[in-house]
Amino acid sequence: MKRILVPTDFSAHAENALRIAAQIAKKSHSEIILLHMLEIPNQMNDAITLAPGIPEVMLFIKKSKETLQKLKDQDYLKGIQVTEYVEFEKAFDGILSFSSKNEIDLIVIGSHGISGLEEVLVGSNTEKVVRLSEIPVLVIKKDTTELKGTNFVFASDFSQETKKPFEKMMEFSKIFDAKLTLVMICTPNSFKSTALSEKIMTDFVADFKITNYSKHIYNDVNIEKGILNFSNSINANLIGLCTHGRTGLAHFFTGSVSEDLVNHAAKPVITFKI
Repeated sequence: MKRILVPTDFSAHAENALRIAAQIAKKSHSEIILLHMLEIPNQMNDAITLAPGIPEVMLFIKKSKETLQKLKDQDYLKGIQVTEYVEFEKAFDGILSFSSKNEIDLIVIGSHGISGLEEVLVGSNTEKVVRLSEIPVLVIKKDTTELKGTNFVFASDFSQETKKPFEKMMEFSKIFDAKLTLVMICTPNSFKSTALSEKIMTDFVADFKITNYSKHIYNDVNIEKGILNFSNSINANLIGLCTHGRTGLAHFFTGSVSEDLVNHAAKPVITFKI
């Protein structure tokens, strides 16, 4: 991991994400990219295109850069290479295009909590970034100021298509020397016998060099509740799962996982693209 993107709207929630990104950057010797998206009124778009030096535009840029500089001066960023950018684009479009053009390895986004990403990403923007991002997205909740990562739950159906995301998940877990808790959620609509579930997980794990882990099968009324309830039952620090670009949070179980999981979980969630 070399470059971590932290979109910021200068809220306290976004700064929580920056604190976590700093923690990860120190452990992985990565650079942090601070990105502020200026979503200006439509009538100003032509002004930017035709006359980027007009006073109103210059004021927006100046104030944003001043605030970014104040963030860069925080003690928790000392010793970390931090580069700041101001872009004129809608939040989710700008984040996705910037990450693809700048070889970003991880996106860390602040959240207002169980109500979802409200300032950095509003409404459906949450689902769009998580669903469409080609790189892992780590969603930090409002009360999270430190990511321990020592008890990392990874929920999956452990099918062949999840092997590449699983490799990325293992790379991320090594940053924290985390214990991996692998879980398959079984529901009335995606029922598998215990024997079959155990065989699927055992065969899957056999293809990887992994030692510090445990395997679990958890029954619940649906996938989302199963992941949340299981994670709470073992006091997990972090939840990991796969996403699928066509349909949102992956159909990596028989049946689909609700795209609201990222918003509803009170714990940090990291997603990996299938």
